[in-house]
Amino acid sequence: MTLFLIIAVVLGLLTAAWMLRPLWSPEQSRSLPLGLAAALCAAAIGLYLLWSRWSWPADAPSVADSPAAMVKRLAKRLESEPNDVAGWLMLGRSYVALEQFPLAQRAYQRADRLEGGRNAEALIGMAEAMVLQADGVVDERAGRIFEQALVLAPDSERALFFSGVAAQRRGDTATAINRFQSLLALKPPENIRPILEQQIAVLQAGASAPAPAVSAQGGAVGAPGAASAAGGEARVRVSITIAPSYAARVTPGATLFVFVRKPGQPGPPLAVKRLPAALPVTVELGPQDSMVPGLAISAGERVEVSAKISADGSATPRSGDVVGRIAYVVGQDALKPLLIDGLTP
Repeated sequence: MTLFLIIAVVLGLLTAAWMLRPLWSPEQSRSLPLGLAAALCAAAIGLYLLWSRWSWPADAPSVADSPAAMVKRLAKRLESEPNDVAGWLMLGRSYVALEQFPLAQRAYQRADRLEGGRNAEALIGMAEAMVLQADGVVDERAGRIFEQALVLAPDSERALFFSGVAAQRRGDTATAINRFQSLLALKPPENIRPILEQQIAVLQAGASAPAPAVSAQGGAVGAPGAASAAGGEARVRVSITIAPSYAARVTPGATLFVFVRKPGQPGPPLAVKRLPAALPVTVELGPQDSMVPGLAISAGERVEVSAKISADGSATPRSGDVVGRIAYVVGQDALKPLLIDGLTP
């Protein structure tokens, strides 16, 4: 573009000199034609800048240096350097930051294969991406990967926390207590310590408490009962059935997941329940089913309630899962029917 402007100025000066040649006579002052020529060129450039639809290169650096563009360049480089373990780990972290969790899992899997399954960071990153894609639910597969990572890195705070959550969800109380106590010994942040202490106390007392969960940003865990106190009597009640054309897809041992979300907003749901896929069934969700502190069902809120059948017990969305959803106004709507009558793309 700079070369274009230089050429335009030169041509403009030559044109102006030719048009104003009568003024170049010895009797005339040379300042007048020079001033007119300069004014003509300045006016031409100004009008071009004002009316042109050209996208000027001042905008280019911000696009080229955007996070997505930098990640794309890194992925392109790794095509020619496929054995760069550090590069694959960085690509995995970058995809997590962009919330492209399936791509993050692939990058971490590549690093894991290159290291022969001996890289704790690759294993933890892979399992975390699975958890984030599943809206904070630590399923059986992710739990196994965290356990593998703990063998390689026994003091990993992330592996201890997630493996403790996985153990609590599968009913292995002793392992969950051990993991949370080990995490406490590592002096976690002050906002996390009371949550872990409360989880340990509840588990030791033999009470049934919902396991803490991670947000879509990989952030704080939830304290049992905290959301319930804030939400009062808010609740969602749905009667779930499945369309006859999809009934054959409910295989023995399948799992039913029910989610309550803010319509059109990504991230963790306001509430979630996991149940055996025995339909029809009536399900009630409230603030006690919250996954993240400060994010719970509240009266008067317009939400979307969805139900999904998972053949393998994974909360991660899979193509072909049977699903259904309805709109619901918390505190105003009573029991509403929810028909599972569609497929996940």
